[in-house]
Amino acid sequence: MMTLLHNDFVLEMIRLVLYAVGLIAFAAFNAAYLSLLERKIPSWFQLRYGPKEVGWWGLLQPVADGIKLLTKQLLVQRGADVVLFKLAPAMVVIPAIMCLATIPFSETLVPRNINLGLLVIFSFSAIHVIGTMLGGWASYNKYASIAAARVVAQNIAYEIPLLLILVSLVMITHSFNLHTIVDQQAGGFWRWNVLRLSASPLMPVAFIIYFICMLAESNRAPFDMVEAESELIAGAFTEYSGMGFGLFFIAEYANIVVGCALGTILFLGGWHCPFGLLPGLHWFLIKMYFLCFTVIWVRWSFPRTQFYGLLNLSWKVLIPIALANLMITAIMLKLF
Repeated sequence: MMTLLHNDFVLEMIRLVLYAVGLIAFAAFNAAYLSLLERKIPSWFQLRYGPKEVGWWGLLQPVADGIKLLTKQLLVQRGADVVLFKLAPAMVVIPAIMCLATIPFSETLVPRNINLGLLVIFSFSAIHVIGTMLGGWASYNKYASIAAARVVAQNIAYEIPLLLILVSLVMITHSFNLHTIVDQQAGGFWRWNVLRLSASPLMPVAFIIYFICMLAESNRAPFDMVEAESELIAGAFTEYSGMGFGLFFIAEYANIVVGCALGTILFLGGWHCPFGLLPGLHWFLIKMYFLCFTVIWVRWSFPRTQFYGLLNLSWKVLIPIALANLMITAIMLKLF
């Protein structure tokens, strides 16, 4: 009996280590090659060349950029809080990777099927905001301090409509388990939550609100007030160099992947597809990377909004619509 328990424990530890290594590699790969697409896609839009010198078609450019960041020294300017300055990048990147651990990529491929997976993701995403704020405050730089204040205001404004949308989805699905939420959308694309008009006629609008809030939460243009190169140099990351900056960079793209994966799970049926031509994992990745492409597309199509316009959009537009969706969902569930 003791031998069986010992063997099960060893196998579970090996499984966890393999998943941890795989998730770190997955986050790094996405950061590398989504950044390449970030330069290739606008070059196609603007009829110019993107990176093309390092490797065939520029495919090794992210490798060269990574080596450059690894060889640079992490400098801490005089007056900065050394401990918080060095801790902030880890506080940003580790929660993003922990969020990936709860994502069910297919029926069987899920690192950890947590019953309260949705709550786990939003608990860890809150730490990401604290890390960015501390990095800006600890830098002892006026531009970084302004960006740190902005990230708090932006996060408070866009957490509210995002959570209102998620509450309405939990009311429909009766579960915080991501695997269960996907299973309830099987049977055809008309059962996907984005088209579930029987629960609320505003569900397509709810998906748009989720996508806008996801852009704001991951600090992507036109809501990249945390960085805002034209106003704040590099915002909260102004004083970071080497892999200190690199970890913030990886965390940004990891958060984009988490947000797009969560949108796929909550609204687009996860790994389900009515055609059934490919395995579930392929459909999940197709949907997820289509949303990632849309995130990049939005960045290069819309100018950065003003900070007050960003807050007004949330408090005066998104929150009232999200509240209306929540009330309509509650009424329709009660009646029908």
